[in-house]
Amino acid sequence: MEGWGSLVPLPFHPPIPILMIGRQQILTFGARLYRQKDKLWLSIWTAGIVTLWIWNRIFLNNPAFEQIQSAFIHTCLIAVLVIAFCCILGWGAAVGLYALERSQKQGLALALSFLLNVIRSIPQIIGVLVGYVFITMMLRQEVLQSELLVMILMAIVTSLFVFPELADLIRERIDHYHTLDFVNAMLCCGISEHRIIHVEILWKNSLVHIINKLIAIFGIAIFLQCSVDFIISVGLSTNVSPVNLPITLGSMLARIDSKQDILAIGYTLTHLTYLPNLFFQHLQGLTTAFLIVFTLLSIYHIANGFAKRYGVLKG
Repeated sequence: MEGWGSLVPLPFHPPIPILMIGRQQILTFGARLYRQKDKLWLSIWTAGIVTLWIWNRIFLNNPAFEQIQSAFIHTCLIAVLVIAFCCILGWGAAVGLYALERSQKQGLALALSFLLNVIRSIPQIIGVLVGYVFITMMLRQEVLQSELLVMILMAIVTSLFVFPELADLIRERIDHYHTLDFVNAMLCCGISEHRIIHVEILWKNSLVHIINKLIAIFGIAIFLQCSVDFIISVGLSTNVSPVNLPITLGSMLARIDSKQDILAIGYTLTHLTYLPNLFFQHLQGLTTAFLIVFTLLSIYHIANGFAKRYGVLKG
């Protein structure tokens, strides 16, 4: 036992170098994330959605929580479907118009150009609104019974009035690179024009531009969808029932409970002591409005940040 008493405990030294390295890595990651605005706003949007979900899960009644959750999922799903259909329509219109012009079929090329110009001349929100009215008419006649099919049709209607933006971008990229010498050089080497357009021009040299446009289309789809759903749900026609269409953030915002929650903000401006009640008693309307505004704001900054990081913006 006396031998144990002769042992002197060594002082503990924390791993300062390791802590400093970890802290430096965190600071470096934070600085890099701050410079890359698209990733920064994507992180902010994700964190905000998760925080809002947890808050509503705790304080919002379960039926309203389930409806808001379904509305957000449906809205994002339709926007993703719009992107998919825009890719198909935009690529088909741009490449088809190019092929028609190269094959000297001027009549068909002029007809396709005229059709695209007609679509561009129609205000997007008006075109989507008319399309949604036709969808509700088919629902009333029980032609459509599947909710997924209705959402697909809603995405197709929206994409019909949005895809010309992507078609113009693709056509612009093709025309730009055809003015350069490397296209003629690759044709002389025996490389097919199909591969030059789809691989060398669109995939290798225009993918960043296309992705940036698709991010913007995602935001446009959400804006148009929420606006038209709100108009229809408020009661453009008393014979059209808003419950026919799948629930989205726009139709959720048009409900009487949500509108009363929004009006509570005005009451709070003159009665500041009522402010804490907004975050507990009026969550349905405030959450729906916040999701729409916060998502659109985040997408705007993500698209701009992505464009600046990859040099898509001109000037």
